[in-house]
Amino acid sequence: MQMNGANPVIEVEGVCKRIGKQLILDDVRLEVPEGQIYGITGPNGAGKSMLLRVICGLVLPTDGRVRVFGEEIGREAEFPQETGALIETPGFLRHYSGFRNLWLLAMIRAQITKEEIASTIRLVGLDPDDRRPVRTYSTGMRQRLGIAQALMEKPRLLVLDELTKGLDREGVRDVHQLLKGLKSEGKTILLASHSREEIQNLCDAVFLMENGHLEFLQPQLYRSRL
Repeated sequence: MQMNGANPVIEVEGVCKRIGKQLILDDVRLEVPEGQIYGITGPNGAGKSMLLRVICGLVLPTDGRVRVFGEEIGREAEFPQETGALIETPGFLRHYSGFRNLWLLAMIRAQITKEEIASTIRLVGLDPDDRRPVRTYSTGMRQRLGIAQALMEKPRLLVLDELTKGLDREGVRDVHQLLKGLKSEGKTILLASHSREEIQNLCDAVFLMENGHLEFLQPQLYRSRL
């Protein structure tokens, strides 16, 4: 389903995912236009995180296909290009600092400098010179570092799952402002969230996922459904 005339960045066509006898995703169809923020909400276990994993190439669908920037994931590309992702709890090497963790990840593709990593860490409200190991971080600090990881290579697409989990109100406000700024730069964002405030504050279009089904919510209706 495409909501306006913009080019679709994500195209999900008839995606199903089965694990054993359980149907996790059921004929999911979705198009996310360039430069928009799309939100997916729904109860725990509805399939939101699984859909994001499929879009990012972390899980292959049982049926259907996913294209990101025109490439079919799992066939033409193993993982989507120019995409930053934060899906559920970010995982880091606990005995290294936040900066060290991001630098080790950046070395895989060698596309950014240490200065760019430091700048991204500051952008999310952390100190790149903080040498404490990640194991000493609060939940909110780890979440901020996970957001920095998703942002650091300047992706055109962000796929985010419960991105403000563990953040205090100031942190939530900062992250919301950050996402609005990224949208103004032309970034495309797909996020899954339980937060009614987050969905209403950020999203150009909202989808409800229940029992593996994805349903578009009309703006005048979703406020009463969330």
